[in-house]
Amino acid sequence: MEILVYGALYSVQLALITLGFSLTFGVSGVANLAHGGIYVLGGYLTWLFFMNLNLPYAVAIILAILACAVLGALIYRFGLKRVRGIMLSEVIGTYGIGFIIIEALRMAGMTSYKFKLPSFVPGSFDIGTVTVDYQRLAILCVGLLLVLGLWLFTKYTKVGLAFRGIAQNERSALAYGIDSNRVAMLSVAAGAALAVVAAVVILPLGIITPDGGYDILIVAFAVGIVGGLESTMGIIVAAFLLGFAQQTAAYFLGSHWMMIVNLIAIILVLALRPSGLFGKFKELEERV
Repeated sequence: MEILVYGALYSVQLALITLGFSLTFGVSGVANLAHGGIYVLGGYLTWLFFMNLNLPYAVAIILAILACAVLGALIYRFGLKRVRGIMLSEVIGTYGIGFIIIEALRMAGMTSYKFKLPSFVPGSFDIGTVTVDYQRLAILCVGLLLVLGLWLFTKYTKVGLAFRGIAQNERSALAYGIDSNRVAMLSVAAGAALAVVAAVVILPLGIITPDGGYDILIVAFAVGIVGGLESTMGIIVAAFLLGFAQQTAAYFLGSHWMMIVNLIAIILVLALRPSGLFGKFKELEERV
């Protein structure tokens, strides 16, 4: 029962962490390795707005999301735009930005146990012999709403349709007058915003630490590689596969095996199916 309940809840958590990373890559083709840095930055900004500026919690969350969305747009406009399409430069550039964010937070002294976000709803309840925090239910609800919201956004909004057009065939989209650079910038901003949404619902389960940014990047990378970085369905399936695998490993072998499961999954998928379970980059399969 513990594996079943926590496996399902943790799987939604993994999907929520990866959605922004997947959206950015699926639309712009950029693997934003600053994802983990933006995640923890969003958590710290929410804490600062709430605790230091005494803003209402909801307002602090909205401001943190907007601030990181603007940061994502600036990262693309003044960094990625010049090197887009040069994969090695994209990887080095985004990882460097994430590294700077995380280490700057560390140098600023953001390493105390006081950096903790309050739960949306305090308390817990029991499912059989398993105790579940209400905050984990909030993660489940937010995850479901985000998946539904993204589906509606890409189906029925002008910007969402532009996202789909660029993701499916950038040259054809250009022929229809879609500005690929503008859409790519919006996708990086949206990915950064989704990273903060994940942060503000997940971080109340623990404390905010700069090193958490590196862990989040590995999680997003593992789920994205297993499912296929550009596939939302792949992300959801991979999140559940890895979520249950990690909870099973933690139950029988110890919690330190959870990250090892991610690394093993990355190695196996890259060796057997480099484009992921639902990936569309078939040239990778042919090369192998």
